[in-house]
Amino acid sequence: MHRVALIGLGLAAGPHIRSLSDLSGRVQMATAFSRQAARREAFAAKTGLPVTGDLDAIFTDPAIDMVAILTPPASHLELVERACAAGKHILLEKPLDITTERAERLVFAIESANVTAAVMLQHRFKPSALRLSAALAEGALGAIIAASVQVPLWRPQSYYDTEGRGTRARDGGGVLLSQAIHTIDLLRDLMGPVARVCGFAREGAGHRMETEDIASAALRFDNGAIGTIDATTCAYPGSLEKITLIGRLGTASLAGTGLSLRWQDGRVEDIAPDDTPGGTGADPMAFSHAAHRGVWKDFLDAIDHKRAPRITPRDALQTHYLIAAMLQSAAQDGAPVDVRR
Repeated sequence: MHRVALIGLGLAAGPHIRSLSDLSGRVQMATAFSRQAARREAFAAKTGLPVTGDLDAIFTDPAIDMVAILTPPASHLELVERACAAGKHILLEKPLDITTERAERLVFAIESANVTAAVMLQHRFKPSALRLSAALAEGALGAIIAASVQVPLWRPQSYYDTEGRGTRARDGGGVLLSQAIHTIDLLRDLMGPVARVCGFAREGAGHRMETEDIASAALRFDNGAIGTIDATTCAYPGSLEKITLIGRLGTASLAGTGLSLRWQDGRVEDIAPDDTPGGTGADPMAFSHAAHRGVWKDFLDAIDHKRAPRITPRDALQTHYLIAAMLQSAAQDGAPVDVRR
């Protein structure tokens, strides 16, 4: 039985709590930390779970063997460094941190410590995504020649008026690093590395905010395929994120939790989507926690079997490099930028 402490009780905590409840036979929540007394009290009243305002007590308690870091991105590096020094395993909410340099330092700290760490990029654990990944591994669609991502989300102005969201100091970026990172990460996982990007972005196009709320890019993958990414939080009322892959033998369309496979020989395979809105609109948490639970299960399995989790910080760093290249290109009026490795 593992014992975990949650650090951070903001919006992100909900699906983690539900996942831990589902996995209660393997992991027990020791305590939940927030600096805000009102947030601690509300959480305790709602869940009946223990809370604390003493962060030091978490890192010094030998009975707590893992932490889930759910705080705003700007705090991640320092919390990860403390967890590593204390020998605690880490499940980290995306993104790694607010800048590439801090993200690299975070990865170095983890890889220098004797701990297991996973990153919550849960789109990879959707059953539809796992099925598509298996189909690609089998070569079922033939060589993939094109790939596109659409992330047409909606967030009201009130979303960005709260807690410094969309600022560089707290979040590090806008729609790419905070929302579309999940779908961009899944695209990279399915397609492999991106070699070069040409990107465009607008800051505060549809909101009063500091960072980009609409962005587009053209991509060239290492395998020769070309692709596009379009992401925004301005698309009222919000619709499902979508990945389309065009292969020599057929086409795959992954929309939300649904999947459609269409082959040129007439074969068809579908996975129906769940009945949640997918967090595409004004309520960003209106989605099933099943994929979160998948990340948690894989994380626990990795610790118990002494293997790497499926989504390591080093792997997540490659998604950060892709987003950084898109924003660098946008800052250079769409000039081509090679993606770091």
